[in-house]
Amino acid sequence: MGKLKAAVASINTDALRHNIQKLHEQAPNSRLLAVVKANGYGHGLLEVAKNAEGADAFGVARIEEALQLRSGGIVKPVLLLEGFYSDSDLPILVTNNIQTVVHCEEQLIALEQAELENPVVVWLKMDTGMHRLGVRPEQYDEYIQRLHNCKNVAHPLRYISHFGCADEPDNPITSQQIELFQATTSKCEGERSIAASAGILSRSDSHFEWVRPGIIMYGVSPFDDNDAQQMGYRPVMTLSSHLIAVNDLKAGESVGYGANWVSERDTKIGVIAVGYGDGYPRTAPNGTPVWINGRKVPIAGRVSMDMLTVDLGPDASDEVGDLAVLWGESLPVEEVARYVGTISYELVTKLTSRVIPVYIKDAI
Repeated sequence: MGKLKAAVASINTDALRHNIQKLHEQAPNSRLLAVVKANGYGHGLLEVAKNAEGADAFGVARIEEALQLRSGGIVKPVLLLEGFYSDSDLPILVTNNIQTVVHCEEQLIALEQAELENPVVVWLKMDTGMHRLGVRPEQYDEYIQRLHNCKNVAHPLRYISHFGCADEPDNPITSQQIELFQATTSKCEGERSIAASAGILSRSDSHFEWVRPGIIMYGVSPFDDNDAQQMGYRPVMTLSSHLIAVNDLKAGESVGYGANWVSERDTKIGVIAVGYGDGYPRTAPNGTPVWINGRKVPIAGRVSMDMLTVDLGPDASDEVGDLAVLWGESLPVEEVARYVGTISYELVTKLTSRVIPVYIKDAI
């Protein structure tokens, strides 16, 4: 039987480097702020940062993520994309040389009232049309003036915004956001950023001085109808496990909880050691593909906590111990997400601590 492993996430650092190089080709005049929030989109925060050669800075969502990078030896600039949550965070930002977004008056007042040893690099978050975080257009001038006058803000000020519909290339809102951002910042001396993955790929007029690749850096597409591999990017993660049983099933028999899948023929059922306890979605319907021995086989029956079952077919020669790929180079995570009815971002970021990360390079 050999020594089998349950769910493993193989993270190919050569694929990561390939994707970063391709991003530099895509946006040759921009610096690259690599987004590593949510544990590096499920790929491992620190390992991604250590292997992200070609990244000029890193973007995170939480101060804890920024401090993890610093304690792990990362010295490149780190930006809090949602800004700081508490006045008491400001001295920590100064001590650890962490940059921050400012998107609301509470943050601005905290900066104005703080007593800090050194000024903080601030990116003013402008709401150009997504209406989630950011300062509204009628407030821009006031915020820019107050930040310029604040002794705790490093000069020059920087400017940032975020697209709401860039993953829909034909949506006119994106052009409106670019035009507003361009018009507002054209006379400002600070650096600017508005393009995340979808903007980088679809709108070269949005690249400005900084781009912020997230999902595409990991070789996953931000678009519903265009997989990353079709655009020349390589999937960094391959999620795999093994067959732990191969069982005969007769026509008319069911598999799994709720008996929601009944076989129409005599067949063989493969049991794979991965389930929703590993972060594989319980909502994956019958027919969701899994890659085994060079072919796609469909999930048959409900996903369990520790296992899922697939219909190997009546003539299958698969054996216990054979590798099963849930997503990766041979089976794009985008395809799995379409079956599940979610986005690939959710699949890669929801893996649990039970999944073993293994960092690999290309075979020579």
